[in-house]
Amino acid sequence: MDRPIRVLVADDQAIVRDGLVTVLGLLPDVVVVGQAADGEEAVALVADLSPDVVLMDLRMPRLDGAAATARIVARHPTTAVLVLTTYADDESILSALQAGARGYLTKDAGRAEVAAAVRAVAHGQTTLAPQVGARLVDAAVGRAAARPTDAAALLARFPVLTPREAQVLAEIARGRTNPEIARQLFVGLATVKTHVNALFAKLGVASRAQAIALAVGTSPGAPTR
Repeated sequence: MDRPIRVLVADDQAIVRDGLVTVLGLLPDVVVVGQAADGEEAVALVADLSPDVVLMDLRMPRLDGAAATARIVARHPTTAVLVLTTYADDESILSALQAGARGYLTKDAGRAEVAAAVRAVAHGQTTLAPQVGARLVDAAVGRAAARPTDAAALLARFPVLTPREAQVLAEIARGRTNPEIARQLFVGLATVKTHVNALFAKLGVASRAQAIALAVGTSPGAPTR
């Protein structure tokens, strides 16, 4: 991306918005194109301004951040949503990632961390605060008994997948990397990448974080055959 990254800041607290605008304004490769005080305004401004990234709070009036994220992702797939919130509980994290957020930071993040996250999601990458990533993996383990994440259970929940894709999803839900999955399943790394891309497309997710959230979450799931 040669041009500056266009960012929309959405937060119901004016002092937070002003601080974020100031911080982002110091970055040579970022330009803030607008501010929103609630989710409804954020959705409307994305339609008008076409930002590359929305820096999204979760708890806002009229329309919360997760619902606003879902609308933005559905209507404007080229705009990435980066959540920046006070909350790091399982429900908040899963709801944001299931809605399509590409990143999740808490408001104790430093300037450098925010800047790096904005750049990452603008370039199609996923970024999670360390404590958020840890809670997501913990959720995968802690919910396994209530909602099993073994391959057979995932294939039953998501019949759009092939048996091998369900195996790969099960390994992703356990926090394994592609090389680790390749070793676990005795296949090549290129084969694993092919399966990951295929299951992402079938489940309508764009990142491993969203795949884990779907596998361990409480939503009904993805399309069936």
